[in-house]
Amino acid sequence: MDAAPFIVGIGGTTRAGSTSERVLALALAAAAAKGARTELFGGEHLARLPLFNPEVTAVSPERDALNAAVRAADGLIIASPGYHGSVSGLVKNALDSLEMLRDDPRPYFDGRAVGVIVTVDGWQAAGATLGALRAIVHALRGWNTPMSVALNAAAARDTGGLFDGEGRLADRRDAWQVQTMAGQVVAFAEVWRRGR
Repeated sequence: MDAAPFIVGIGGTTRAGSTSERVLALALAAAAAKGARTELFGGEHLARLPLFNPEVTAVSPERDALNAAVRAADGLIIASPGYHGSVSGLVKNALDSLEMLRDDPRPYFDGRAVGVIVTVDGWQAAGATLGALRAIVHALRGWNTPMSVALNAAAARDTGGLFDGEGRLADRRDAWQVQTMAGQVVAFAEVWRRGR
């Protein structure tokens, strides 16, 4: 067994450089700094997934790659924008596509910590989207990390934006949230791997 836990990131939007995907990349970088191996399935990959249909079993290289990575993962980080008070359709379709893992020895997210990130453009959608995403993780048998991340791009615009000139989170409290959540995913993955 490789000593480094494998953390998979899922999220983003169809827009290149989306806020949710940038924060997800920062979370994976924080996990890597703690010694994890990481893989990102961003908006470009998710946009190529076929619309989930449980009756269609045709091969999709994008779906197969996502399922294989999640199957091998020791932990996950999922990022979604808050669209109309909930998870985006793009991210939800990716999570629905994991239904193919239901009969695995370790189905869905079983035995894995999952950190979640929600980016919104106003606080109204933050709580509902965060709650929905955590409920989905629970339904997929994952362990929600105690720390979840909700970032409001609209509020950050008043102080110059979420990111600084080097692409890092400008607010140290936001950065702390992301680093803490990523650290929890890695720590749980390491403990779980030792116990298996």
